[in-house]
Amino acid sequence: MNGISRVARSRDDGNGLQKSGHAMRLRKIALIVGALIAIPAPGATAPAGYTRTAATAQDQRDLAIQQSVEAIIARSRGRIGVAAADLDGGGQVLIRADMPFPMASTAKIAVAATFLAGVEQGRFRLDQSFPMMLPVVERGERSSTAPLRAGPVMPAQSLMELSITRSDNHATDGLITAVGGVGAVNAWLAKTGIVGQHLDSTMATLVRDDGRVNPATTIDTRTSSTPRAMLALLAAIDRGNALSPQSRAVLLDTMTRTSTGKNRMRAGLPDGTVFAHKTGTLAGVTDDVGIIRLPDGRHLALAIFVTGPEGHTPHATMIAQITRALYDGYARDLPRGDLQASRR
Repeated sequence: MNGISRVARSRDDGNGLQKSGHAMRLRKIALIVGALIAIPAPGATAPAGYTRTAATAQDQRDLAIQQSVEAIIARSRGRIGVAAADLDGGGQVLIRADMPFPMASTAKIAVAATFLAGVEQGRFRLDQSFPMMLPVVERGERSSTAPLRAGPVMPAQSLMELSITRSDNHATDGLITAVGGVGAVNAWLAKTGIVGQHLDSTMATLVRDDGRVNPATTIDTRTSSTPRAMLALLAAIDRGNALSPQSRAVLLDTMTRTSTGKNRMRAGLPDGTVFAHKTGTLAGVTDDVGIIRLPDGRHLALAIFVTGPEGHTPHATMIAQITRALYDGYARDLPRGDLQASRR
């Protein structure tokens, strides 16, 4: 594991994840179950829509929050998509919600979820070993798909840890190969009811072909997601509609340990905020998507896709500012009656 080269990771920024023992991992899962996972009600909403209590007040709040976010993104010269929803209290913000954006490494959420669905079906085990898949140097004319070869073998749990927390592309392609290819991931998304998100290639092909299209001016639908579709995926995972409670706990716990993108969503949240997220980075693309636990226990799901010529650092600052605007807007306490209704 120590010998993984820099090219094995996506282009997400971060210092990497320190190794932790099995006991520490179990303790962490218990904490997440008690914090990020415990609050949602059993009868929660489907991913396609969200219950909105006190509609007039919620609409006014949404409008004010959306205007704050739009003022931030107005400073960019690229395409920016934002989708956010208070999954417990109702309310949402949607900006270019139905426009496709490059997913980059945020696609790894769906890959991990597809593998976990296979665990639930008895097809795989988390302690079952699979190889990482490494790109093969191509000589001559490029093929449509970057060729891969089997690399180091490790348990699926370790592949998932590397894929999510360190955005390791070799580990992700190992999971994609294990489930049967990108078609299996797309089939799982379709079965889950996610419309507007799909994978078209392995991570090796995605990285190899990076930079061929300017994402700020061209809508490339390959390995893309609309903000609304990513929000629906996060909601389906958080609400328990997509995975079993055990699989949901594993995935969300892993996402809380994401070490990439410290200057993105994380930088816009108060210290100590519990949240689970996944970053994505390509040429001209800076993404961050996740689920935030608000102070009163409500869950705020958000997807932020940023493209443009400014560079990853200014993009990251914008993501942090958007995250803070959404957090501050939705962290305000709901009236007691509305909050109790949202938890039933």
